[in-house]
Amino acid sequence: MRRYEDSYKQKGLRRQLVDSIRQKGITDENVLTAINNIPRHYFLDTAFEGIAYEDRAFPIGEGQTISQPYTVAYQSQLLEVKPFEKVLEIGTGSCYQACVLAELKANVFTIERQKRLFDLVKQFPFKSKYPTIRFFYGDGYEGLPTYAPFDKILVTAAAPQIPEKLLQQLKVGGKMVIPVGGQEVQRMLRITKISDTEYDQEMFDNFSFVPMLAGKKS
Repeated sequence: MRRYEDSYKQKGLRRQLVDSIRQKGITDENVLTAINNIPRHYFLDTAFEGIAYEDRAFPIGEGQTISQPYTVAYQSQLLEVKPFEKVLEIGTGSCYQACVLAELKANVFTIERQKRLFDLVKQFPFKSKYPTIRFFYGDGYEGLPTYAPFDKILVTAAAPQIPEKLLQQLKVGGKMVIPVGGQEVQRMLRITKISDTEYDQEMFDNFSFVPMLAGKKS
């Protein structure tokens, strides 16, 4: 059984990580505090513990990654999460981003299409700290219509275009943050739903995400 310990050294490395992403342009102090409060090494294989606080992505299996902390902070900052908002996350992965959203006091609904990753997260002891996260095994392109509408939607994989069904599940006045583009590079977009038929689209920096795939993988 793995023991989860957060040493003074790891806390110090986490503070250095927070300082580095602040220097890269993250200004939302709530997001920075959330990153500082969450032991990222818990979400990685023990083989990566020594480098868990480097600002880069790491593999978590099934061809997926835990995102670079700067990317997690960047998306979280764009989303402008407020306490008690309903946030739909597409792509649970390691559960790190979901925990950041929960640390921001959101009510999180997160979908994972990879059954093995979904099962691993269900067994992850640290998630019990965040009872406001609800986990679903499903197709991210379908969203969760039963629980819609959502105040915010965060997509953590690269979509070739904005999924229409997710737009439909966004509350009027709500925001979606999503990387859109080809396999190599995507542009980060923030979509604000003005009415049932009108949307405002803002374009931000380029990123590189794993692709958003349709369907469930058992």
